[in-house]
Amino acid sequence: MRQQLMKMLTERKDEIIQIRRHLHAHPELSFHEEETSKFIRDFYKGKDVDVAEEVGGGHAVVVTIKGGKPGKTIALRADFDALPIHEETGLPFKSENDGVMHACGHDGHTAYLLVLADCLIKLKEEVPGTIKIVHQHAEEMPPGGAKGVMESGILDDVEQIFGIHVFPFGESGEVYYHSGYSMAGRTYFKLKVQGVGGHGSSPHMANDAIVAAAYFVTAIQTVISRRLNPFDTGVVTIGSFDGKGSFNVIKDAVLLEGDVRYMNTETRDKIDKEIHRIVSGIEAMFGVKTELTYTNDYPPLYNNPDVTKQVVASLEKGVGEYLTAVSEYEMLSGSEDFAYYLEKIPGVFFYIGAKPKGTEQVYFNHHPKFDIDEDALLVAAKAVADVVLDYYKLD
Repeated sequence: MRQQLMKMLTERKDEIIQIRRHLHAHPELSFHEEETSKFIRDFYKGKDVDVAEEVGGGHAVVVTIKGGKPGKTIALRADFDALPIHEETGLPFKSENDGVMHACGHDGHTAYLLVLADCLIKLKEEVPGTIKIVHQHAEEMPPGGAKGVMESGILDDVEQIFGIHVFPFGESGEVYYHSGYSMAGRTYFKLKVQGVGGHGSSPHMANDAIVAAAYFVTAIQTVISRRLNPFDTGVVTIGSFDGKGSFNVIKDAVLLEGDVRYMNTETRDKIDKEIHRIVSGIEAMFGVKTELTYTNDYPPLYNNPDVTKQVVASLEKGVGEYLTAVSEYEMLSGSEDFAYYLEKIPGVFFYIGAKPKGTEQVYFNHHPKFDIDEDALLVAAKAVADVVLDYYKLD
């Protein structure tokens, strides 16, 4: 069966690329992917599968492929939303939706999984179990489409789940993995500091919100430098400080927004506690009032070590065939809502090298000139196919 499946995927490489290019030209933002979702649903029309639409409070599509024999259930996931970025690639199939771009490779994720799923449907009588294909919306925007999909209960029977992400700093044919905590969790916070406005000549008759807010900006960095174990990783960023006013007017209120990253849940909880403590201290020290919005968006992504070993062994079968290397990679500080699945379901999220050929300047995900080597999409399809085949012990 492996030889047959790999042959089918190779023969459909051009179709994978064609689908990717169509999706790339028609990107849609998170929670607004109506046409993309319809395109996916139309792809499965007439096929012998169950299709669940509008899953998880969004436009997700979950396709259930029931094998010809009883057995366990696994899931494969690809995201399909785009970003609010004006594309600067100059590609002939560049975005036709001004200000919206597939700058993170989700078009490629969807393209490979559609064709892989179709091939698995054609061979499903040989599969001893059920495969759920998760076409997920809104990975890019908190709270993330994965959260809603998980809460829907549609994956409650899934034993293991797998996903990939194209990675522009690795050559096509290279696959990367990391066991355990692998990607950062993320928290968003917004703080309003309310003081009393006044004239710059009479500070005693006012209460300067800028002074209090500026102290918060400085104090919050001590959470990382003085409250975390030096061997733990955390980042606190103030990305917005809205205190604009007149040069001789004492500001009555300031609004700050920030971002927190961490590599495990213990660090998350520690930073959470310390930020709240500092906010309370600002109120007491400066006599201001505060309003803190503190939202844990995506949890840290945890690849189950046992499942990771299983996946690596499966991928190594492809070395010398469609892969050149399977390598361990360091933890990444970016966040990914696939982490919601891995909180409940053992699984692995790994990376597919996709550096564009013949280029010296590589642009990372979310850059307006981001692009991929489309050969990597067939690599992704075959890599995930090997993971599925090995799970069900199909040769």
